[in-house]
Amino acid sequence: MNEFVTVAVFDYPHEIAVLKHLLEQQEIRYFFENETMMNIAPMYSQALGGIKLKVHPDDIEAVRAILKKLNDDSNLKIV
Repeated sequence: MNEFVTVAVFDYPHEIAVLKHLLEQQEIRYFFENETMMNIAPMYSQALGGIKLKVHPDDIEAVRAILKKLNDDSNLKIV
């Protein structure tokens, strides 16, 4: 896990629900740093630096493509 890198940062747990599903469909290795803490105490988001999406370096390009597709106006947006 030490080699995993941060690709994106989110402020709230609901922002990662759809993304988790898409990452699992593509069998991408990932984890969300601070996810559990945000579920317990969401007001600590700023103090902890948000929920960080960490992925293996081999999967960075695939994850960026997924994030770009999610942020496209024609698709479901992460709010």
